[in-house]
Amino acid sequence: MADILLAHCNHLFFDRKQTRKMQPYPPLQTLLAAAVLRRDGFEVALFDPTLEYSEEAFYQALQRHRPRLVALCEDNFNFLTKMCLTRNREVAYFMARAAGEAGVPVVVNSSDATDHIIDYLRNGAGFVIFGEVEATLLETARRLLRGAGTTPIAGLAYLEPGTRSLRINPPRALLEDLDQLPLPAWDLVGVEAYRRAWTQAHGYFSLNMVSSRGCPYRCNWCSKPVYGHHYHFRSPEHVAAEMLHLKRTLAPEHIWFADDIFALSAQWTERFAEAVETLGARIPFKMQSRCDLMTRGAVQALRRAGCAEVWMGAESGSQKILDAMEKGITIDQTRRACANLRGHGVRVGLFIQLGYPGETWEDIQTTIRLVRETRPDEIGVSVSYPLPGTDFFNRVQQHLGAKQNWEDSDDLAMMFQGAYTSEFYRAVRDALHAEVDGARQTELGALWSRVEALEKTSATANPTLLWTSC
Repeated sequence: MADILLAHCNHLFFDRKQTRKMQPYPPLQTLLAAAVLRRDGFEVALFDPTLEYSEEAFYQALQRHRPRLVALCEDNFNFLTKMCLTRNREVAYFMARAAGEAGVPVVVNSSDATDHIIDYLRNGAGFVIFGEVEATLLETARRLLRGAGTTPIAGLAYLEPGTRSLRINPPRALLEDLDQLPLPAWDLVGVEAYRRAWTQAHGYFSLNMVSSRGCPYRCNWCSKPVYGHHYHFRSPEHVAAEMLHLKRTLAPEHIWFADDIFALSAQWTERFAEAVETLGARIPFKMQSRCDLMTRGAVQALRRAGCAEVWMGAESGSQKILDAMEKGITIDQTRRACANLRGHGVRVGLFIQLGYPGETWEDIQTTIRLVRETRPDEIGVSVSYPLPGTDFFNRVQQHLGAKQNWEDSDDLAMMFQGAYTSEFYRAVRDALHAEVDGARQTELGALWSRVEALEKTSATANPTLLWTSC
């Protein structure tokens, strides 16, 4: 029997793109929340649907653990949860209703639940935690399971008993000293299943870590329902110590730092490299950063610490579009960052975003040229995706159709009327991927011919959103 059954709603095989990639990571945020609950004396269990999921399996977990509380705690460090995919939402609704039918109260925390509080409360959740999860979940568990406290719980939303009117308590301040958090409860996860999936697909095993929370930059399309524009980081020595712990206990051959931005400070990066070297904690790792940050000497320190690959949001080859996005970088910085990383033996991954309002065929052609010039090792291509709470969403909201979320991360459907159809942008994505993957010239020729044909035929009849400046 467990006091609290934690779960999340991200099943790898519901997502075509993620199934092809086969890079599954355990639900890190969920494991951190579990560790915090444990530290306070709660007995916890985990239902992890990442690699295996069925409705029957969740019913069995409820029967096996007989929890007094179910916490649907998404991995807020996983970009898929920030995309608010409809399939994940459907799973969350099912789990909430199933727990409710068993007489178990349900609390939910996710980007999607934060953006759609009332919908989750009407579909089985008793409580929605908005903002950072650990402290609010702990206080909620103390209140529900121990009867502790009487004041309103900051960061919690629910329907008032009797009236069923929505009650949203004041927000909770974010945790500033992240070193206070315990290590994730790795023992709750079937680590060997993840190891098998990775080694069979890629020949090595990767695990996930985070060194920070949030992002201080203000790209106007980026959704930040959990941390807002705040940015807090762990001490570099603390992060290096966790790397050593994972190296000794779970033996990953690779680490994915799931931070929105890893190593924002050059000083932090240098201390991190020194700590990794001193402890002998070095493991090859992959991270995300910004193009302007990777033009600097900090890349050398990252390489010393084990950095093998950096992903950056290049977004567009058009400065006009970057400025409209309020991205805060220049095309030259993208070129310099790619050259700097490559010069230090670090692989380069670029995120590209198509379809932003104001983007023309000429702008797309500049993006294609940028990809060809910088020659990234990998690329991720998306289209502008309006998410609630962003300036971008507010500007296109009146043009949104009935479908406002992707089914999975391979959907790539335009949610508003842009310059071209979804079919056109998918064709550009396919051709860009083929370029980067080194496809044969005959295949590339056919893909780009399709793009050019669609460019002439799929332009929207009423491109009302073609603004050049936001």
